[in-house]
Amino acid sequence: MIESLARRPTLAIALLALLALLALLASLSIGSAGPRALGLWAGIADGTDPLARSLVLELRLPRALTAFGAGALLALAGVCMQVLLRNPLADPYVLGVSGGASVAALGMMLLGGGTLAVQGAAFTGALGATLLVFALAQGPGGWTPTRLLLTGIVVAAGTGALVSLMLAAGDPTVLRSMVFWLMGDLSWSGSPLGLLVLTAIAIPLGVFAARPLNVLARGDVQAQLLGVAVTPLRGALFVAASVLTAATVTEVGAIGFVGLVTPHLVRLVLGSDHRRVVPAAALAGGTLVMVADLVARTVLAPRQLPVGALTAIVGVPLFLALMRRPQVAT
Repeated sequence: MIESLARRPTLAIALLALLALLALLASLSIGSAGPRALGLWAGIADGTDPLARSLVLELRLPRALTAFGAGALLALAGVCMQVLLRNPLADPYVLGVSGGASVAALGMMLLGGGTLAVQGAAFTGALGATLLVFALAQGPGGWTPTRLLLTGIVVAAGTGALVSLMLAAGDPTVLRSMVFWLMGDLSWSGSPLGLLVLTAIAIPLGVFAARPLNVLARGDVQAQLLGVAVTPLRGALFVAASVLTAATVTEVGAIGFVGLVTPHLVRLVLGSDHRRVVPAAALAGGTLVMVADLVARTVLAPRQLPVGALTAIVGVPLFLALMRRPQVAT
């Protein structure tokens, strides 16, 4: 089945789109409150249940679309980082973006800030960490992927230490909110419009840039021989990955695993052509986070679980199963 999908990438992407729609429908139909799915949609269709309409359109739909946008953007950021650093272990958080956002967001929580204040602090922290990594990575001849990676790891380690100190010394009354934000919490999210617009812009741009991405992934020398402007392209990838990650972390917190593994899953099935990888990774990442969020808010209702932990639980077995299969030729 997987080998057949690899030979028919259009079919594979169509199936991923169908899975995303099914996950969206499940997210709208299933919850810890309100009538069961059939009664819910019947009440909406005949207009006799305004509560059902409000439950779906005002609560579940924005949250599900936010989950999809966050997963799609993290997957696309992972694609950018793995090409930029030519490292299969690179993920959107390797440059310290998540760490900077976490320090600023947790600091605002300790100060008693509301949702907008926390999100503003998170974006400022993410931007500050990105600029710090880029500045520190400069050296003779500019920055290289290896220097950028090492600098990002060091900055991430520093911010991780600060987060640990804040959790240990912070107010116990806000500790749960802090932990959930660190592991991804969609209950903080607002309108999904920003994430969806960014996703709608990023996917076509990624497909348009597929050829230079394919060449750059094979090395700077080959890219230069084939006429690719390596330095501007690497800079664009750095900015794109940083913006996509910062926007996501600002809205939903630090949801891990998605940007690391989703691009791998897509490449294992469809190969490394970014004309396939970009849209497929976005759809797979969005679906993964939607499914994880659905489980997070229903399995132990009325209690909620951290979404980031569930993305790993959902994705790891699938990834390990696919790893046992021969990788598709690129």
